Amino acid sequence: MDSGTKRITEALKQAMQAENEGYHFYMMAAQNTPDPKGQEIFRLLAEDEKGHFEYLKGHYQSFLENGRAAAGLKLGAPVSLTGSHPIFSEKIKDRIGSAHYEMTALSIGIQLETSAVNFYKVEAEAATGDETARKLFEELAEWERGHLAVLQKQAEILKEEYWSAGGFSPF
Repeated sequence: MDSGTKRITEALKQAMQAENEGYHFYMMAAQNTPDPKGQEIFRLLAEDEKGHFEYLKGHYQSFLENGRAAAGLKLGAPVSLTGSHPIFSEKIKDRIGSAHYEMTALSIGIQLETSAVNFYKVEAEAATGDETARKLFEELAEWERGHLAVLQKQAEILKEEYWSAGGFSPF
C-alpha cells in the first residue's frame, strides 16, 4: 500500500470513529431533552452520523481490498433543518433558565461538527493523488457544515435569553 492510500485509509478509520461518537452523542442528546422536537432532530442528526459511518466503512473496506474508493457508493440527501427554531420547539423558551442540558448539547455538537468540518477539509486537501477520495472528503465536509450551521443558529437564537435567565448576562 503506497503512502497516499495508507493516509486515506487511516483518515477513513479516524472518520468512522468520529462519526460513531457523533451518533452516540446525538442519541444521548435525544434521550435527555424533554423537548419533543429536540428529541426528533437529535435522532435525525444521529441517523445522519450513522449514514456517514456506513459510507466511510464502505470506502474503507474498498481501500483495503482494492486500494481505491468504492464505486457507486452514495451518501444520500442531508436532513433539511429549517425554521425559526431548527432544533428545539418554541416552548423551550418557557424553561430557558433550566435548559442547561440543551445549551450544553448545542455547544458540544458545535465543537464536534467544527472538528469534523476541519478534519474533512484537511483530508480533502491531502488526497491530491486520489480525486475520488478528495471528493468524498469534500462532500462530508459540506454535509457537516450543514449540521454546524443549524446548531449555531439554534444556539444563537437561545443564547441571550439563556444568559439573561441564568444571570450570566452583563446587561
